[in-house]
Amino acid sequence: MSLTAGVDVGSSAVKAVVMRVGGGGADAVLGQALSRVRRRVVADVVEEAFASAVAAAGVRELDYVATTGEGEDAPFATGHFYGMTTHARGALFLEPRARAVLDVGALHARAMAIDERGKVLGYKMTSQCASGSGQFLENIARYLGVSQADIGPLSLSADKPEAVSSICAVLAETDVINMVSRGLAPADILRGIHDSMAGRFARLLHSLGVEGVVFVSGGLAADDGLAAALQDALRAGGAGRGAKLEVVRHPLSAFAGAIGAAIWGGFRREKVGMGGAAWTASATA
Repeated sequence: MSLTAGVDVGSSAVKAVVMRVGGGGADAVLGQALSRVRRRVVADVVEEAFASAVAAAGVRELDYVATTGEGEDAPFATGHFYGMTTHARGALFLEPRARAVLDVGALHARAMAIDERGKVLGYKMTSQCASGSGQFLENIARYLGVSQADIGPLSLSADKPEAVSSICAVLAETDVINMVSRGLAPADILRGIHDSMAGRFARLLHSLGVEGVVFVSGGLAADDGLAAALQDALRAGGAGRGAKLEVVRHPLSAFAGAIGAAIWGGFRREKVGMGGAAWTASATA
């Protein structure tokens, strides 16, 4: 059994977990923390999230500290893992039925086909355009005067969703400005944006030819409106093609990358035969 930590450094937030892995027992998350970047020094946010997760877990030593995302320069890290492999493994931990992962981050989205061991079989990513990203949705919500917590519920309450450009963020933002000037309800605008984003994500998933459970990871996994739009888009896009895809999320979806990093860290420690603690509380005291 190993005590490991996983730290997923994203462009808008840092997610950290402490886990108990291996040893013949069930892997378990002992503590987690999420810290927003918000114009702060990223290194400081990384330290904060890591320290908070360790405190939540109540541990003073770790056998392996794994990073993923943009966290390879963290001074306390034992090793670094590629983001796609960590999100795949974390998704499988949170939802063993998952055979595809949709990771929706602040700057891009990526779809992955995985097997029952969490191996990535193929992947597709959105283009450089930001209209399929969390940052774009956050910007639109700010323009509409809507809090992030209200985006999903408002979208679900829409009566007449308004189509939004899916080509690029600039055109989509222009569409939204025009809609506001026409007096359209924020709920209908947000559902239109969700439908546009979901259509792009559904095309990514269908292009991979996957069937079964699609696990949504990343910060936007908590957006109920986007999840509903994605399920609708997958049903519509799969009509007559035999594709049966079920959208599944988890309260820890945002931590999937960090969880996967922690699990891979425990696996690497076992394979390499590392001994002793990789991190102790006195090291950063």
